[in-house]
Amino acid sequence: MPRRYVIDRVVKYVLLLNALISILIVMLIFFFTWREAGDAIGQVGIDTMLLGTIWRPQLEQYGIVPMIMGSVLSTFGAVVLGVPVALLGAIFLAEVAPNAVRELVRPAVELLAGIPSVIYGLFGIVVLVPLVRRIPVPRNNGFSLLAASIVLAVMILPTITNIAEDAIRAVPREYKEGSLALGTTRWQTIVGVIIPAARSGIVAAIILGIGRALGETMAMIMVIGNAIMVPEPLTSNPLTLFLHPARTLTGNIAVEIAYATGVHESALFATGVVLFIFIMVVNSAAHVLVRGRPR
Repeated sequence: MPRRYVIDRVVKYVLLLNALISILIVMLIFFFTWREAGDAIGQVGIDTMLLGTIWRPQLEQYGIVPMIMGSVLSTFGAVVLGVPVALLGAIFLAEVAPNAVRELVRPAVELLAGIPSVIYGLFGIVVLVPLVRRIPVPRNNGFSLLAASIVLAVMILPTITNIAEDAIRAVPREYKEGSLALGTTRWQTIVGVIIPAARSGIVAAIILGIGRALGETMAMIMVIGNAIMVPEPLTSNPLTLFLHPARTLTGNIAVEIAYATGVHESALFATGVVLFIFIMVVNSAAHVLVRGRPR
């Protein structure tokens, strides 16, 4: 067999080995977390944890509904605030911006991904929390789901913008040229042809952004208030729900793992299992949608 074919085959198996190692690492992390959560699942019960609304380790109450609600609501707020900005930015970079502007804006967007989360948290404490506190609502102290959602919205911007821009650029140029040849305007072509053709990639970008938001820890601890209770509206206005402090799944683990022992520690690992499953579902959905992107 020629030497070059031998080299190709060796490289192929080396790459395969690395891929298998990556899968093995993920499986080991999951099984380790599941094993450590076994005591809590056996003594407390998975149904009690998933449906319980009270988290009081000193009383052996381990309901994680408040943390699930905190994670879901803060992520939902981040999607509502961040997705429109990210998608408009992706459209601007892919279809509208001149080359000079694009070369300036794209590195700035990518830089957002490299900023440590603790810096976002400091920004939230110094700037966002005082601004939210000015909203004239009783019991509003600024540390809230709204502050957390704004911080998360900024943090998911680079993820969604970069992937959505790639999806838009992947649309065959013949689609755009054919639409313009039929007499449509540039904006009509973008809205009516390019965006629908890139829909699966854009949805995948949003889902990956959701996964990024679900996994955030440090910035959330600093701005969300860390109140272990199911968020409720502060007034009759349902939107004041986002002025309520909360705690996320990741924040619950980070805050208590240093001093937790016994069943309490195991319950935190069970919280990690729930978070792990959430993120796996989100990333799997993104993978399925990416496979459906137009070529």
